[in-house]
Parts: sequence; C-alpha cells; structure tokens
Amino acid sequence: MIRWFLTTFIAVAILSGAQPWLRKLGIGRLPGDVTLRLFGREYPLPFMSTLVLSMALSFLVRAL
Repeated sequence: MIRWFLTTFIAVAILSGAQPWLRKLGIGRLPGDVTLRLFGREYPLPFMSTLVLSMALSFLVRAL
C-alpha cells in the first residue's frame, strides 16, 4: 500500500511541475477537463486528458 501511495505522490508532483508545459501541448484544455478557482489559485482536474493519455499508453503498450 505504501508503494502505491508513494507512486501516486511522485506522479502528482511531477505532473504538477510539468503543468505549464503540458498546457501548451493542449493537455488540460480538452472538453471534460475542469479547472477550479479558489482563493486566487487554480486547481486543474484533467478528467478527459487523463482518459485520453491512458488510452494512448494502453494502445502503445499493446502494440509493443
């Protein structure tokens, strides 16, 4: 269980740091992605981007 928690924490940290670069590529701006604005900060919730990236990686792994 600790491995999953650590993996999730590291993935969130990396994706949070890469968020400005990913926005330039269009990740996080698809229909179905939500951005919450609370207390002057933005919290992106990229539901559709996650689904699209997940499908793309799945197809890539199956092709190999």
